[in-house]
Amino acid sequence: MEPVAIVGIDCRFPGAPDTGAYWDLMMRGADGVGEVPRQRWDAKEFHSEAGEEGHSNTTQGGFIADPDAFDDEFFTISPREAAAMDPQQRLLLQSAWRAVEDAGIAPRNLAGTSTGVFVGIMGNEWAQLHLTDYANVTAQLGSGNGYCMTANRISYHLDLKGPSLAVDTACSSSLVAAHLAVNALLSEECDHALVGGVNVALTPALSIFYTQAGLSAPDGRCKPFSAEADGIGRGEGVGVIVLRRLRDAIADGQRVYAVIRGIAVNQDGRSNGLTAPNRWAQQDVLGAAYRRAGVEPSDVVFTEAHGTGTGLGDMMEVKALGHHHADRAGKPMALGSVKGNLGHTEGAAGIAGLIKVALSLHHRVVPASRFAAKESKQLKLRDHGLRLLKAPLRLPAGPTVAGLSSFGMGGTNAHAVLESAPGHAARPEPVDGAVPGGVGAAVFTLTAPNADALRRNLLAQADAAAARRVPLGPLARSSNRVKAGHRHRFATAATDTGELVARLRESAAAPELLDRLSGRPAGRPRIAFLFTGQGSQYPRMTAGLYEQSPLYRHFLDEADAALLPHTGRSVRDLVLAGDAAVHSTRWTQPALFAVGYALGRTLMALGAHPGMLIGHSVGEFAAAVLARVLPLDGAARLVAARGALMQELPPGGGMLSVKASREDVRQWTEQEPLVGLAAVNGPTSTVLSGDLEALERIGAKLAAEGITTRELQVSHAFHSPLMRPVLDRFAKIAAEVGGGVPEIPVYSTVRGRVLDGEALDASYWVEHIGATVLFGDAATALLAEGPTHLVEIGPRPVLSGMLRRLDQPAAGAGPAHVLPVRGPESAGPALAEALAELYRGGVEPDWDAVYAPEDRVAHPLPPYTFSTEHRYWARNPVRAPGTAAVATAPAAHPEPGTAPASVLTLDRTGGPADPVADAVLGAVRLVGGYTDVGPHDRLYEDLGFDSVMIMELKNRLEARLAGIGTLTVQDLLPRLSSVGDLVAFLRELGATVPGPVSFGTEENRALMEEERTA
Repeated sequence: MEPVAIVGIDCRFPGAPDTGAYWDLMMRGADGVGEVPRQRWDAKEFHSEAGEEGHSNTTQGGFIADPDAFDDEFFTISPREAAAMDPQQRLLLQSAWRAVEDAGIAPRNLAGTSTGVFVGIMGNEWAQLHLTDYANVTAQLGSGNGYCMTANRISYHLDLKGPSLAVDTACSSSLVAAHLAVNALLSEECDHALVGGVNVALTPALSIFYTQAGLSAPDGRCKPFSAEADGIGRGEGVGVIVLRRLRDAIADGQRVYAVIRGIAVNQDGRSNGLTAPNRWAQQDVLGAAYRRAGVEPSDVVFTEAHGTGTGLGDMMEVKALGHHHADRAGKPMALGSVKGNLGHTEGAAGIAGLIKVALSLHHRVVPASRFAAKESKQLKLRDHGLRLLKAPLRLPAGPTVAGLSSFGMGGTNAHAVLESAPGHAARPEPVDGAVPGGVGAAVFTLTAPNADALRRNLLAQADAAAARRVPLGPLARSSNRVKAGHRHRFATAATDTGELVARLRESAAAPELLDRLSGRPAGRPRIAFLFTGQGSQYPRMTAGLYEQSPLYRHFLDEADAALLPHTGRSVRDLVLAGDAAVHSTRWTQPALFAVGYALGRTLMALGAHPGMLIGHSVGEFAAAVLARVLPLDGAARLVAARGALMQELPPGGGMLSVKASREDVRQWTEQEPLVGLAAVNGPTSTVLSGDLEALERIGAKLAAEGITTRELQVSHAFHSPLMRPVLDRFAKIAAEVGGGVPEIPVYSTVRGRVLDGEALDASYWVEHIGATVLFGDAATALLAEGPTHLVEIGPRPVLSGMLRRLDQPAAGAGPAHVLPVRGPESAGPALAEALAELYRGGVEPDWDAVYAPEDRVAHPLPPYTFSTEHRYWARNPVRAPGTAAVATAPAAHPEPGTAPASVLTLDRTGGPADPVADAVLGAVRLVGGYTDVGPHDRLYEDLGFDSVMIMELKNRLEARLAGIGTLTVQDLLPRLSSVGDLVAFLRELGATVPGPVSFGTEENRALMEEERTA
């Protein structure tokens, strides 16, 4: 059989709320058994030491804590539906999500895939309690019960398209589910498979059955293979694992807990009794699993037995194992059963054992078996080649083979053979090592449905990171890959784990900081890159980023290599050395081009793809390369020639910044033929350029008019008539380089608008030298297109301030200004924070590019921490016949004026303004079980409505409103985007509410009472 990998695990068992606690409980040999919670049933009322009819001989069992807690908001399930759901469905849903995260997969990434769901389950007591109350059966109770729905609901909420089924073979259910999942993977029916098992005890029925059948332990504890064994103790729990073909898991660099080498299922057939174990069938299923795995029995180091602690069951199992292992008396196989810690978890027993074996192989140690100190002499374990684990067993290095048995009460037997993961899969190596990457800092991300969930999960991640010494890179990369998919996005940059932990805790504690570091993008981001021009340069610009970011270094080196044949000297080395020559035009322009190109390409490699480009003067060359107008070497040749030719011009030119409009300064430039309008940066922000003496004359006249001016420190009079001597020579070079039509919209500062199918050819670049830089016009046109993010590409912010003066939206509106480099001190953290800001705004980065190859390793993170605020349970615990019912758990329907934890309350503001809206809101509240609903709530996304609820809503609207006739679902569906949209639609139909007198009718009184108690 092709090996199948276990890549994700999540579970909850008695005394163990998560996988880590489960492992700890087993390693400590702890006891998860205790008194039956009063929330379930009154154990004393059903207790009889003698095991009288209708009674159980125990008041003990293994029960999980908080089975009523469910984060319905997370899954967008209405309170009414959540209250109707079997808690086994709720537990599986949350455990499935966490298991997928543990596999290093963002659950939303599985949406639409052929992922299969296979669930083992044998109890359906919620249905027994609720579906027999015929007067109160609702559509929600129907879908909230049934074995099939345990698997189908997972497939529905995660949008999984593969096989989805529940299996009931009694105690072997979840291992049989694993068998079906393995076969589905090997037949390529699915590429991922979720295997789950669940059991929640709601009534004493099985406890009474075990007692009447002589199978129940008086102390409620299983004692597998022990001299003290005296029967079964009930247990409960939930577990989910994620399976993949081993080759696929290795190819994707996933951590592998263990490998399933072989698995088999058979049946007892006609034996000594329907519920009696069959030794021969058990030894046959063991042999079948060994053959399928391609192993000899002697290869198996330990086996997790079914081990219920019943005299007959343990004896039959030992004999079946002995058939294969009796000849290894010198080196007996280790034996144990987790039922000694938990009790018999029935439908979840197989998954409990499977997780135990996987964790044992992963940690290279097998926990001791509880109650092993007094081994049963009657079983003669040694004679059968077996030994009960009285102490933890350290596993040797290298491959280790283990077995797992799970036998159903009705005779369906299952056995699996597992092996430790290959070394490179248990601790995956970095992936994509040949791809350059690394920005010099990490970006930690986390998403959640709302701000409260963000805070809760930030604290969980901070606590986990603080408790373990882990490198920041793999930790942050895993957060990027796994903690994704929800509407609220948190992102922060960090350079070490300690800094990250502090930032996570600060964010969880400070609402203002959390608000600043999180976003809720409403649509697809529209990014504009702004490339700075001459004047922004300085010695050692971006040197810190070059030193810290291999990705930026790669692209700056690339630009430098393209420039070197045309400059004769490394521009990169000149900049990094802090050479003041960077202010010389010959070097300024190539240096700014190299920095602009490298920053732009770095951001694009990180996944920030611009939809608009604008460059100020020489900044337009880097923009042209990104727009695929010019090849890198062609642009490098043009920029180098441009700078060198301008450097050859004689001195005597200057530039003057004027706080006036172009119209105001035109009269002065017309009088001076050697002065031109160099730039229009805004309505009252212009720059004049030309002969120094002429500029002095203009400056004096402007001062006399009270107009503010400022001399710019430049070497030449750029964009002025003084540039004409270089045009002919530059034109020859430009003609050889050419230029094409932009593939990304370019907002030309020569034309002052977006180029519409126009080429940036030789004539354009020649005109570019002397033309006015119409940055204000081009930027205004760009802003009119509604960019969400303005990313300034250059060694320091210059253009962002100009655009802010052009665009002054209302507070909180307008595009975000993103600065990858903020000045001389900027390095990796500034670039990482810029990427974090883009992510918060909706950008989907290429996360691997953020990290150096050695950091591209899967690292386990704590799975999602669900809210326990909302509780859903039966109205009363089960009581013995003839006893008065006393409510001890929150009711599914609260008393008027209250909002207990069992009903979800959404914090809404405002209220209906008219009777129609009042009636609609009341109907929506009633159908969903909400205590408060507002007009902006979306019926599907926010309130969790489905087709069944829509049909009920239609019926209730027809009963409450006049003037709408008979509605059809087809009429309603297009108008259900929000509650307010529905109200508007009904008003269009002429809806009215019957007058006050009509509320005295019996029908309307019934409606009002129903809503009051819903």
